[in-house]
Amino acid sequence: MSEERYLTVALTKGRLAERTLDLFEEIGYPMEEMKDKKSRRLIFTDEEHRLRFFLAKGPDVPTYVEYGAADIGVAGEDIILEEKRRVYEVLDLGFGRCRMCVAGPASAGELLKHHEMIRVASKYPNIARDYFYNEKQQTVDIIKLNGSVELGPIVGLSDVIVDIVETGSTLRENGLVILEEVCPLSARMIVNQVSMQMETERIRSLILKLREQVQKDAAREK
Repeated sequence: MSEERYLTVALTKGRLAERTLDLFEEIGYPMEEMKDKKSRRLIFTDEEHRLRFFLAKGPDVPTYVEYGAADIGVAGEDIILEEKRRVYEVLDLGFGRCRMCVAGPASAGELLKHHEMIRVASKYPNIARDYFYNEKQQTVDIIKLNGSVELGPIVGLSDVIVDIVETGSTLRENGLVILEEVCPLSARMIVNQVSMQMETERIRSLILKLREQVQKDAAREK
């Protein structure tokens, strides 16, 4: 395939995009135009490196990548696990770190220990189902919520929740505690399967540069 072809990168809006743009700047890619919050443009082009960038909502990024509208994407591991799209996960970017946890009132810990039938509220029904059915072999009733899942146990909708935990302050303020950790999370880079075959050298070169910078940043923070 011709080197003239653009590689298209889909970034998750918000903090992940900001951190990703900083990372690209660190490896020598100009990101000033895309960082301009006043801009209304939807697609930003780096002519020198033949790259195009656009912003999307987190759950949409793996969709763009799977269907080839984007060659590369950056999204949280929670989104990648939940969406279950056919993409290659190629790099842990080292930021956006948090945990997916089972949380609830302290008394719910006994329900988890004895594998009782319980109700679980979550924005991430696929992750919750995989955890309880495949890892714990516990049958549960999964309730999909889109808003503040902490309300589930408080109002009696569910026994526990499965949700992202960063500091745990929201849980504590609502009388809930972490009961079990499902998995660690961070921002990840994903690649379209066909693009990886057709543009192997360019994509691997980019991954290598980013990986080296991630390692430098991690060493600097220690």
